[in-house]
Amino acid sequence: MSDPVLTIARNYLDLTKPRLLPMVLFTGLPALGMAAGGWPNISFTILVMTGIALAAASANTLNAYIERDIDALMERTKTRPLPSGLIEPRSALIFGLALGVLSTTLLYAVSGAASALVGVASILFYVFVYTVWLKPRSIWNAVIGGAAGAAAPLIADAAVNGSIGAAGWTLFAIVFFWQPPHVWAIALYRKDDYRAAGIPMPPEVIGDEATRNRIVWYTAGLIPVAVAPYFLDLAGPIYFAVAASMGAWFLYRSWRLFQERTDEAAQGVFRVSLVFLFAVFLALLVDLMVFAI
Repeated sequence: MSDPVLTIARNYLDLTKPRLLPMVLFTGLPALGMAAGGWPNISFTILVMTGIALAAASANTLNAYIERDIDALMERTKTRPLPSGLIEPRSALIFGLALGVLSTTLLYAVSGAASALVGVASILFYVFVYTVWLKPRSIWNAVIGGAAGAAAPLIADAAVNGSIGAAGWTLFAIVFFWQPPHVWAIALYRKDDYRAAGIPMPPEVIGDEATRNRIVWYTAGLIPVAVAPYFLDLAGPIYFAVAASMGAWFLYRSWRLFQERTDEAAQGVFRVSLVFLFAVFLALLVDLMVFAI
C-alpha cells in the first residue's frame, strides 16, 4: 500500500512537468559558465539553477491549471493530476503562484533584481502570451511561445552579470529556433489529439506537406544559430564539431520526413531533435570544462 503523503507529493510534482525540467536546467547551466568566463562558485551555481527550476515549475503548473479542460480531451494528457481529479484546481493555482514567488525571492536574494525580473517575465510570458493568447488561437504558438522555453540562459546570464549579454542571447536563440521543428514533428503524429482539443497546429491548418516543408527550413536555419557560439568566441572547436555534425543529422532527418511523409518519420525527427539539443549543450559543458583546466 502506497504512502498517501508520497502520493500527494508525486501528484504535485507531476504538475510541474518534471520531465521538462532537466532540459531547462541543461540549457541554463552552460550560460552561467560562459557569462562568467569560467565557473562561478558551487553554492551560487546551485542556488541560481534552483531559482531557474522553480520558475519553470511555476510556469508549467500554471499552464496545467489553465489547460486542465483541454488536457482532459487529449489522450496523452488526460491522466495528468488536474484532468484526472487528483488535485483540486484551486490548490494547483496556489501551488503554481507559490513556486513563482519562491523563485523570484531566491533569484533576487542570490543574484539581484535583473535575474529575478527575467524569471518573472518568463513565467508571465509562458502563462499569458503563450498559454492564454497564442496556443488556442494561432499556428505560430510554437514559434513565439518558444521564447518562454528558452528563458533559462537569459536568467543565468542576468544572474552573473546583472544584464543579458552575448552568452545568454546566443543560447536563447538556439533553443528558440530549435523548438518549432521539435513541436511541429509532434503535431504531425499527434494530429488527432490537437484536433480534439481545438488547438490550431500547422498540420491541421496548413496541411501536412506545408508543415514538413517548414520543419526542413527551420532546421536549416537552426544550424548557423547552433554554431554561432564558436564564431563569437564563446565556445571552442569541440563544440563546433558537435553542433555542426548534429545539425547536419537533424537536417537530414527533417529532409527524410519531407520525403517519406509518415508518422514514423515524424517520430524520428522528434527523437533526433532531443538528441540534438542534449548533444549541443553537453558539448558546451565539455568545452567549458576543457578550457577551465
